[in-house]
Amino acid sequence: MSKETPKGTWFKSSFSESSNACVEVRFDDSAVGVRDSKYPDGPELSFPPQSWDAFIDSEIWAH
Repeated sequence: MSKETPKGTWFKSSFSESSNACVEVRFDDSAVGVRDSKYPDGPELSFPPQSWDAFIDSEIWAH
């Protein structure tokens, strides 16, 4: 899990700043939250930190 982003703060990638099609991420001690940036009050997905790390390390999203 990233140590550069404050825990409990929603953020989106700097690569997404010009796009409306992005998600926001929030790191907490026990979970990583993901939500649609267009609907900040909408549903949120939650993943264990180890699962999030495995997803990022897989680079499947980069293809």
